[in-house]
Amino acid sequence: MDEQDRVAAFVAEHGLETDLAYRVLDLESEVGEVAKEVATSTDYGRNPEAAAIATDEIGDALFALLALAEAADVDADAALSESLAKYEARIESTGDAGSGQ
Repeated sequence: MDEQDRVAAFVAEHGLETDLAYRVLDLESEVGEVAKEVATSTDYGRNPEAAAIATDEIGDALFALLALAEAADVDADAALSESLAKYEARIESTGDAGSGQ
């Protein structure tokens, strides 16, 4: 995935290499920031139509996820393809993309 390569190059260029555990924690933090934006923009769920997320927050979460994939030596493109195939199979067999768990 070109985006994963871009993140890997940025991390290397700026000396941002770190261990896998830190990458997981960083991803959790960034996704938490996205959730916080939705919580505050909807007045903590009272006005769901007002949900808003800043583009840079989505970008931060994507950066963190792609940096995690790189740290875990996972090809993000292959992982996404595998996941989409799994969801397609679920939809075909049960009519729902959820795992049912």
